[in-house]
Amino acid sequence: MDDEAEFVTRLIGFGLSEKEAQTYLYLLKYGPKTPSPLAKSLKTYREDVHRTLTSLIEKGMVRPSLDAPTIYAAVDLDTAIDSAVKKHESELREMEVRKQELHELSERQRFRPSDEVSTFKIVKSMKELISISVPVAAACQNEFVIVTPEEMIGIASLFVLDEVEKMIGRGVSFRMLTDISYSGIELIKEALQVGEEVRHLHEYHGVYLAVLDRKTCWHGINMDIKHISLNQPVAVLFTDDPNYAQYLLATFEMLWKQSIPAEQRIEELQKQGPPPV
Repeated sequence: MDDEAEFVTRLIGFGLSEKEAQTYLYLLKYGPKTPSPLAKSLKTYREDVHRTLTSLIEKGMVRPSLDAPTIYAAVDLDTAIDSAVKKHESELREMEVRKQELHELSERQRFRPSDEVSTFKIVKSMKELISISVPVAAACQNEFVIVTPEEMIGIASLFVLDEVEKMIGRGVSFRMLTDISYSGIELIKEALQVGEEVRHLHEYHGVYLAVLDRKTCWHGINMDIKHISLNQPVAVLFTDDPNYAQYLLATFEMLWKQSIPAEQRIEELQKQGPPPV
């Protein structure tokens, strides 16, 4: 970054726009100018320069002449910076006053609590799903249920297994349904070791879902996982709507009744041995 660009960046840090910073620097460097040469040098329109100069005058950083045509001069740097600082201090004081006024008004109003408003979001990548899942799992207090493709368990073991173990350690009930294959035995054993209750749904290829504390939930629209990667595209509906959560929870309980314990499935697979290549 050259000196001029760095100077402009520092001015922006004092609350100037990029155009204001460039205009002030030009006047500071080349002396007082009328709008026409300013517009030409800054490669913009006269009207744009007029708006920028008016804003700089209000900020106390540019001073216009009284004669015609009007010539605009930059105020010396120390004075200009002091003026910018004072303006920010004044704005902060005004914001504090407004904040207090809003608190007083809110106490006299009957606002609808924000936790009554449901939010809906479409998650589009595995990386985004993991980034949402970790803090949500950390906040779970009572119950976590999930129906998941076996490939997702591999991703979860890499990125969220520690958080799941902590969650179970503080007393959260964790139940998981999946279609367990021979290649997934070790992943399921890991899940069982941290305290997850896992059951097997034979050749299940239906809905992917998760529900936390009977409120927060996500529902897989497209979970065609090809391999373990954060770059995998997905389409997952994420929401904190309790009515939708209850619908998914009812689906989970229906599937849970149709499943068998993971330990039983693992025993069957180990007796059968690996599938032929």
